[in-house]
Amino acid sequence: MSKIINVILSGGVGSRLWPLSRKSRPKQYLPIFEGKTLFGLTVERNLEVSSKVILVGSSSNKDLAEPYLKNVEHDIIAEAAPRNTAAAIAFAAFHAEPDDILVVTPSDHLIEGQEAYAEAINQGIMFAQRGFIATFGIIPTRPETGYGYIEHDQNNVLSFREKPNEDTAKEFLKQGNFLWNSGIFCFKAGVYLEELMRFEPKLYNASEVAFEYAVDLVLDEDHSMKIPSKSIDYAVLERSDLIKVVPASFEWSDMGAFDSLYTYYRTKGHKQDENGNIVVGSKKHTVFVGLSNCMLISTEDAVLVLDRSRAQDVKQVYEALEKDNSGLV
Repeated sequence: MSKIINVILSGGVGSRLWPLSRKSRPKQYLPIFEGKTLFGLTVERNLEVSSKVILVGSSSNKDLAEPYLKNVEHDIIAEAAPRNTAAAIAFAAFHAEPDDILVVTPSDHLIEGQEAYAEAINQGIMFAQRGFIATFGIIPTRPETGYGYIEHDQNNVLSFREKPNEDTAKEFLKQGNFLWNSGIFCFKAGVYLEELMRFEPKLYNASEVAFEYAVDLVLDEDHSMKIPSKSIDYAVLERSDLIKVVPASFEWSDMGAFDSLYTYYRTKGHKQDENGNIVVGSKKHTVFVGLSNCMLISTEDAVLVLDRSRAQDVKQVYEALEKDNSGLV
């Protein structure tokens, strides 16, 4: 009998949330969401719509994730090297039965509104049962430039669009038939593998060989590095004629950078001054002079002072530290 399986992808470091997020504890394992972690919230949220978890992530993620999965039927596939989402999802599909329905979710997104979420996922499951590949588009609330978009006509996908500039994002909102691309998917394991083989046979074959050589679901680096690195979007979604989109109204953020965290903290009543400046991680009396919409993020060994409009630039700080082999990453 087929199962509904939540495939959780947990391979990122969260470099744009440095210094909170580190290699030793990526953002999805930080208990900064009213005492909970994004990973724990992901597991809880999907227990309502699935009976098992397959986690695909790095070996370090395996150790961090296991405490959250101890009371859940689960398997953990440990990647030796990140090869992007097309391969990561293929590993889960190889491990499942062809008729199992996979609900693929990132581990680091913040979603609120469980009823609306379950309703959307169940609609996606119905599409998957009919042999389609379902993706989930979030009804936009603002002209966001940090997300990809899906142009649609009801459940039919007309096009996928890259992250737009502000003018284009405003035009998308005005047209009214564009959704934010959530990075959540639903399909039968066998259908996904058939489409991957159809469009990316080299990626499919290299992933299959790597999975066959895995020991206790731990992949080795030699075979992993032979897998082309491609996202599911480029490998399958933008090329398949089996795609359906589910417009969804639940609250969603990919928590990709401090501007998302800033918005979250403000909605939860986090203390701020009259100019919208906030402090994270420090109880010291802090005064911002001549600044607005800024964040001070303090950890035991680092302090970041950030103009919220430059949130994406934090990745450059992380990359510079990594290049210098700094212990701060």
